[in-house]
Order: sequence, then structure tokens, then C-alpha cells
Amino acid sequence: MLDSHAPHAFRDRARSALANVKQVAAVAKATNTISERRAGALAEVPDWESWRSRARDIKAHVLENLPEYLEQFEERATARGVTVHWARDGKAASKIVFDLAERAGPGPIVKAKSMVTEEIELNHALEARDYEPLETDLGERILQLGGQMPSHIVAPALHLSRDDVADIFVKELGVERTNVPTELTAIARRLLRESFAKASLGISGANFGIAETGSILVLENEGNIRLATSVPKIHVALMGIEKLIPRMADLGLYLRLLPRSGTGQRLTVYQSILTGVDDSQEGPEEMHVILVDNGRADLLAHPTDRQTLSCIRCGACQNACPVYRAVGGHAYGAVYGGPIGAILTPHLAKGEQSAELPYASSLCSACRDVCPVKIDIPKSLLRLRAQAVNDGRRGRLEKVGFRAWARTMENPGRYRRFLATGRMLQGAAIGKGFTSRAVQRSISPLGAWMETRAPRPLAKRSFRELWNDGLSGEGLSKDGPGHANAPTKEVLRG
Repeated sequence: MLDSHAPHAFRDRARSALANVKQVAAVAKATNTISERRAGALAEVPDWESWRSRARDIKAHVLENLPEYLEQFEERATARGVTVHWARDGKAASKIVFDLAERAGPGPIVKAKSMVTEEIELNHALEARDYEPLETDLGERILQLGGQMPSHIVAPALHLSRDDVADIFVKELGVERTNVPTELTAIARRLLRESFAKASLGISGANFGIAETGSILVLENEGNIRLATSVPKIHVALMGIEKLIPRMADLGLYLRLLPRSGTGQRLTVYQSILTGVDDSQEGPEEMHVILVDNGRADLLAHPTDRQTLSCIRCGACQNACPVYRAVGGHAYGAVYGGPIGAILTPHLAKGEQSAELPYASSLCSACRDVCPVKIDIPKSLLRLRAQAVNDGRRGRLEKVGFRAWARTMENPGRYRRFLATGRMLQGAAIGKGFTSRAVQRSISPLGAWMETRAPRPLAKRSFRELWNDGLSGEGLSKDGPGHANAPTKEVLRG
């Protein structure tokens, strides 16, 4: 959860993350593995770029006509026995879930992995009402036991090692210690199976909603979502309003894109298309879909940033981002980390800290290159940075610095005095001694930059001085530097 009263919280969390050597290694290993699998999966596809372009165009069309598609989805879903709810924000969505939980009666609430429920902090809201939501995705369950939020969109616990998981299981479940992945999975499976059998309410997200049929699609590799959506007598799915696609025929395209981008798979193990309530004895007695806004409608008004709503939550931008790969997801202080979080969170969580997130990027454009729907993340990052400066939330120091720099560069006399002063003071600013470090810490951007870099000192003599002492006139003959009158190495070195 973002703390709007901590304007430099990202920097503080990033420093802390970088100091956690074990976590840095875990994140690097996981993102490297996923990226390599993705590259292998894409190598099999000759028309990947045409798929990306088509997927982008479909999502852009939906966003331009979102009210109509939402109404169509509601109409078709309702005709098939689904109750569709509209939630302006997280509080409204949670209230709907409270009412359904009360109707469902006693028993555990089993939850499938869902980013939108993480976004609105549904678990905390349920626990405050004395309900017991139980995450059934293995990664999410590990984090729930450990009191952590996801650090990655697809692999929520990728920052944890097997030893970390073993420690959590021993402490929270009281089981015998093991760090063997298959044994840890078996422990979780055994405990979760008991909860599915007793559950009264199942909660899921939705990867896509199909307007044409009123269906939702959920993708998974573990099988827990099928249990959470079919065993309890009431199933409720929370879906961001941007998750719609027009037709069932469009679904095949996104099923080619999402697994390859997200996990490097040709297709996930399970794909469940849920369409209405079955009149037979199979499945839930009731199905509800909550369409969640939570700032998305406002985002539609931004010509540049509305493309953020095209995101299909594959996590590829996180795996490719050098900043995310170094600090992990928790440094962003919100459920959406990495490049997509840097442009989405400022719209969902207003405040000083959210204005800092667009600066958590090197602007290398790797995120844009890997995005399966071609979201131009760097363009949105730059627009959000400009907005933060224009609003006065960021950039005060930068403005002062650039103004001073402009005044210096436009006047030869000021420029020469600046260089002379810089040569005298550079020892205190760029050295490694106690005094130098104190100076660097007092100038925050300089200190942060120099923590991992060694700047070159200013030359003892400027180019102008060298020019006046021998580089002018015949020193730069048309015959080039090999001419007899060309400056010597001693002159160039000063």
C-alpha cells in the first residue's frame, strides 16, 4: 500500500532491496529463467509481430467503445444466469463480496489468484469483517502465510528462495522442515484440499471477459482455480472493466500471446471458460461478476496513458526491466511493480509517492519491446514525469539546476569561472574519503548516482586553454594530426 506521506519511499525501499543479496539473486534467477523460456517460445512463432499488432488494435478498439462492450457483456451474462455488479472503487467491490459471503454462510472463503483483489486489498477487508479468505494459488498462499504482498504479476513469490518458503511453512503451519519443492507443494496441497471441501464462497479474477457471450476466461497451471470456481455454492469473479475483448473468436489470439509472454509456455495447463450457471448439479448454484472501475474510467480520458488499460498482465515488462530485476516488486510499494506499475499506480493511487514511480526507469525501452500488446510504456513514463513537474510535485531541484546550467552555458565568462571553481572543489565532491561522502550525501542525486559509479574528474586544462597554447592555427592543419605541425601527445594531455 502506497504511503502518500513518504515522497522518497521508493528510493529507500530500493536501497534496502539492493542490500538483500539473497533476494537480488532470487529475482535475477527467476526473471532470467522466464525470459529465456519466453525467447524459446517466441522462436517458434514466425508471425509474432503481426499477432502483437492485431492484439493492440483490438484492445484499442475496445477502449474506444468500452461503455457499449460493458453493456453487451452485462446483457449476455445476465441472460445466462449470471448476476453482474458494478463497483466504482475497491470499497464498493468489497461491500458486494461481504454481502455474498454473508449469504453463503459459514465456511472458508477460497480465493484464486487475482491481481484486482490484491489491488483493492480484498483480503484485508474480509479479515476485518472476521471472514477467513484463503489463497489457493501456491505462490499467493506462501505470501499470505508470510504476510507479504505479491512481488510479480505472474510469479508472486519469485523473490523467495526454497529456504525462505521452508521457514514460512515451519513457522506458520508447524510442519517438519523441508526445502524440497515437491514436498513443500505436497504439504500445501494437502491443507488446501481440506479447505476446498468446506468452502462456501469461491472468489476469482478473470484474465478476459468476452462481450459477445458474457463469458470470462481464467488461466492457470495448478488447477486450484477450477476448484475455487466450481466447488463452493457461490462463485464471484472480480474483473477490471478493461479486461473485455469483443468476440470469442478473438480469444485464440490472446491465448497465443499471454502464456508465451508470461511464462514461456505455448499454453497454460488449464484454460477455463465460464459461461453462466449450469442447471445440472455440477458447478456453483450462483455466479456473480463484479466489474471494477477503481480509477480506470478516469484513465480513459488520457490520450497517452489510456493504453495502460490494454495490459493483459503477462509480466513480461517486469522480466525485461533492469530496474525491476535489480530491486524486485516490493520496492514499488504497490501491487503492480515494474514498468507497468510505474504508469498504472499513479492513476490508481494519487499522492507524492506515486509521482516518484515514473522515475523508477532507465527509459531503455525494453518494456515496450517485449509487451505483447505494444504498450508504449516509455512514452507514458515521460508524460507522467512531465505532469509531476508541471504540478510542482517533482522537479524543483532539477528546474533550479537546469536554469543555473543555462545561465552558465550562455555566458563565456561564467562558464570559465564555473570550470575553475569545479576543478578546485571536485576533490571534495567525487573522492572516496569521509568529507567527500558527506558532500555527496548532502546532494541526494549525486550521492545516489555515485554509489555504483566512478565519475571522471575534470581535466586540468580546458580545451580552450589547449587551443590557445598550440591547437590553433597550423596545429590543426588540413594535413591532419599526422602533420609535422600537429599537436604532440604532451600538449593534448596538458
